[in-house]
Parts: sequence; structure tokens; C-alpha cells
Amino acid sequence: MAEPRRVIIGITGASGTVLGVRLLELLREVDGVETHLVMSPAAVRTLNIETDYTADQVSALADVSHNFKDIGAAIASGSFRCEGMIVAPCSVKTMGALASCLTDDLISRAADVCLKERRRLVLLFRETPLHAGHLRAMKDVTDAGAIVMPAVVGFYYRPASVDDIVDHLAGRALDLLGIDVGTVRRWQGQPQGENN
Repeated sequence: MAEPRRVIIGITGASGTVLGVRLLELLREVDGVETHLVMSPAAVRTLNIETDYTADQVSALADVSHNFKDIGAAIASGSFRCEGMIVAPCSVKTMGALASCLTDDLISRAADVCLKERRRLVLLFRETPLHAGHLRAMKDVTDAGAIVMPAVVGFYYRPASVDDIVDHLAGRALDLLGIDVGTVRRWQGQPQGENN
């Protein structure tokens, strides 16, 4: 039997925990993909503020759910093969830890492993406005091989709801791992007759 395509989802305490939840929901519908989830304690707190989901409900969406402090988990090793990892949302704390190679929890450790193994690491950064320290951290993690994807709303597809925005952002993040879940309304070029 073929080995499943494994995707690690990290959910941190930044605003926007629904992004991580939606990634798990979408990946449940993709055949042959096995999801591994890590949620920080701050993520659980933010989840309770921002959504109607419980931590147990989110954990149940993943094939495997790991304890945030379990740095001995399978995903903490480079020998664990995976497509990559998406941290959604990615907090300033987590990005700063990755920029400084400080990996004392499972989210930062699994993300650092993706970097050292040259696997895709997508960080849906959720902070605004930015100061110079944020920008330095973004540059440092990019130099290390991460893809920084600020959770910025696109308007060309004319979102009608928050769900539209979340689906588009989640789909674009999964695009970066080579997984198309059908939620991205792709730009087809400007319609004829609408030029300046």
C-alpha cells in the first residue's frame, strides 16, 4: 500500500484560528492525505473566543493530533516524511522562534524540521501593522526557506462572505503544497472590453 501524503497543520494563538480549522476540514476530503495537528494553548484560547468549535472538535478533524509540548512526537524528526507544514494562523511568537531557531515546543520544532529537510513550510502570518522586528523575522524565515503568506484578503474574486475569504486563503495555502481543493477562484485575466 502506498504511503499517505502527510500534511502537518500548526495552529497558534494569533487571531484567525478558523484558517487552521478550515484547512483540516478541506484536507479530510482529499483522498490519500493524512493530517497531523498541533495546537498551542494560546490557539485553544483564541479558538474559544473566535469560533464555536471546541479543541476536541478540531482535534477530531485531524488523523493524528499531537500534544504541543511533545517534542518526542513523530513529526519532530526529519525521518518523518511529509509534504510539508502549514502554520495557520502563525503568530509573531512562532515566527520569531523560527527566525531565531528556538524550538522548544512541537509547532516550532516540526516547522524547523521542515526547514532543515527542505520541505515546504507555509506561515499564514496574522499581524498588522508591522514593526521592523516583524519584518526582520519575516526576512529571516524566508531566507531559511519558509514561505510567508500573510492572511491578506484578495478582492478580485469578489468575496461575498467571511467563509469565501477563509476558503480562498486556505486553498491558496494548500496550493503551495501542491494540493488543489477546489476553493480558489483563479484569476482568468481581465475580461475583454474592461481595459482602461
